[in-house]
Amino acid sequence: MEQRISIERLEQAINLFGSFDENIRLIESEFHVTVANREGELRVNGEPEDTMLACKALAALLTLSNRGEAINEQNVRYVIGLARSGQEEKIGELTQDVICISAKGRPIKPKTIGQKEYVDSIFQNTVTIGVGPAGTGKTYLAVAAAVAAFRERKINRIILTRPAVEAGERLGFLPGDLQSKVDPYLRPLYDALFDMLGAETYQKYLERGNIEVAPLAYMRGRTLDDSFIILDEAQNTSCEQMKMFLTRMGFGSKMVITGDATQIDLPADKMSGLKQAVRVLKNVEGIGICELTDQDVVRHVMVQRIIKAYADYEDARNEKRKR
Repeated sequence: MEQRISIERLEQAINLFGSFDENIRLIESEFHVTVANREGELRVNGEPEDTMLACKALAALLTLSNRGEAINEQNVRYVIGLARSGQEEKIGELTQDVICISAKGRPIKPKTIGQKEYVDSIFQNTVTIGVGPAGTGKTYLAVAAAVAAFRERKINRIILTRPAVEAGERLGFLPGDLQSKVDPYLRPLYDALFDMLGAETYQKYLERGNIEVAPLAYMRGRTLDDSFIILDEAQNTSCEQMKMFLTRMGFGSKMVITGDATQIDLPADKMSGLKQAVRVLKNVEGIGICELTDQDVVRHVMVQRIIKAYADYEDARNEKRKR
């Protein structure tokens, strides 16, 4: 069976095919079809169902291309997944939402449907809990939303915090004073802010007190008004720390809590404050809970495969225990 898709401009075809036709080769191998560019149209040949799915994926990629997105392996694989699950029409929604512009002029926007729902929740709710594996953009998108709110003067301060829990290493062995010891834990937050604001602007806001990056222990006893507060790596908070953090909320503030329930570094007998908060707060008005999956991973495709392999391994172990 053959189906045809018209292409209006040569640049569209160049973007769609990618260097050395790598994008089209991926479509061909995933759907077992052949794709040829002839006389201003794509000709797709294969079994009827395969051809139909390939055409849906190609049409979605053309939508992205028309809106100025560069087509690469990452978004080709994502669109293939959407086409297989019948959600390819949602791809148009992703190109509309620019959260903010980075220091280098790059528009920052959600790249997956899960990320879009997460960003929408941040803007709509007072508190958002984003749970998901590494590489799903939980921290980065939250910092982008904080910078956008700060630039629009909806808030006066951005406060970024993490629990200083070691992943198999001891904090005391790190050199320097307390700030030097906790800085490595806060590095991902600094990196995201540098990207959004640039180093000079970041430093200026830090000196003025508009930006604060501190360990979670520094939050105790404070009330945070007119602030955008992000708690990162929340899976490593105790239940008491999580309750303490949530009750720091002041007037005119917004909170985002991010974490990955599969990467808990707490002692085995200690329950994660993130896990408890998801259960306790799921029906509370003004609180949004977003669960991102390996489908929302926007790093190298290998990260997605590694996360899936570990998840499958854990599922198999749990099945054995039940028996």
